[in-house]
Amino acid sequence: MGIRKYENIVLDELNTTLNRIDENAVEEAIRILKQANKVFVLGLGRTGLMGKSFAMRLMHMGKDAYVVGETITPNLEDGDVLIVGSGSGETKGLVQMAEKAKSYQGRVIALTATPNSTITRIADVSIVIQAPTKNKDESDFVSVQPMASLYEQSILLLCDSMILELMDMAEENNDEMFKRHSNLE
Repeated sequence: MGIRKYENIVLDELNTTLNRIDENAVEEAIRILKQANKVFVLGLGRTGLMGKSFAMRLMHMGKDAYVVGETITPNLEDGDVLIVGSGSGETKGLVQMAEKAKSYQGRVIALTATPNSTITRIADVSIVIQAPTKNKDESDFVSVQPMASLYEQSILLLCDSMILELMDMAEENNDEMFKRHSNLE
């Protein structure tokens, strides 16, 4: 088929998927993030990697951002936010952590492909990404990509877009963000 053709198919899939996300849910998530004292991200596998990249960009903006499970992760308390990515919205460990965050008066933002799930019932706001996941096809949109690739890529692009919105709101720029970039590399 040729690499350019596949690239264009993937880009078209991403455009379709991102345009189906509820903008009101995204704006509410941005509002919650802007007010947060500390931000924690949680996800498994490739979804977790997308979350880590979001935590890094939040840190570059000057937010206290952490990845759940790392040894330097502090306690979650009132005024903090947990962002949890779960395609199914039912992964037991992720559900338990979301419940725990709520028990400490934390806010929860869910990134999921499953609108009616345990995670969405726990979350303060749920951003539903209508894309196939590895376990089942929650979307009427069929991807040529394997497993949950479209879902995971959509999380990355959505989170990068949210960073742009947060940068705009905070009048933040790349120069300021680079001052917070690691220099031990």
